[in-house]
Amino acid sequence: MHPAIIRLGPDHRAAAVATLAAAFAQDPALCWIIPDPAARARRLPLMFDWLFDDHLERGLMLGTPDCGAVTFWRPPGQVHYRTPLYPRHLLHMVQVFGPNLLRGAKVGDTIDAHVPRGEAALYLRYAGVRPDLQGKGLGGQTIRAGLAEAARLGVPACLETATQSNVGLYQRLGFAIVEEWDVRGRGAPHFWTMATPGATPGADSAA
Repeated sequence: MHPAIIRLGPDHRAAAVATLAAAFAQDPALCWIIPDPAARARRLPLMFDWLFDDHLERGLMLGTPDCGAVTFWRPPGQVHYRTPLYPRHLLHMVQVFGPNLLRGAKVGDTIDAHVPRGEAALYLRYAGVRPDLQGKGLGGQTIRAGLAEAARLGVPACLETATQSNVGLYQRLGFAIVEEWDVRGRGAPHFWTMATPGATPGADSAA
């Protein structure tokens, strides 16, 4: 029997960060942003630690009690929020991405342009399962908990993924492909924007 999905809080920081850093170690977008595996292993925990704070303040984090499966969501009203680049935030971004900061900014800006329009949605920003627990259905269970929250709020859910093998999983969970697009640059990742019924395509697709 699978464990219950709970809302994660401050006490889950270390385990949640470790799970997401391990789960995204081979993510196509992050591999392009930080090509060196050793640098990626050092920098991803810093990135997810920062994102944990961001979602603790203005997001929703759902997962198993041991954080074997973790999802980070942006709720309605926060879908397109971006942290202002005050000096301390910019310094932190440099610490996270180092010499790869421009690549990170390019991917982030392009994702932002394709997030479905409007604030009436629940946006799945990150979903990961600890590698030793993958294939057991925990990821789907955790995402379905977020979809139940979207249904409670009466809004669609949306996401973007650069991992082709995830597309079928999301389709089985009720997401449909809204569009496919590429980040500009040699070897840059290809993305799928996906949403449950009711989401409006992002600005680029409407142009």
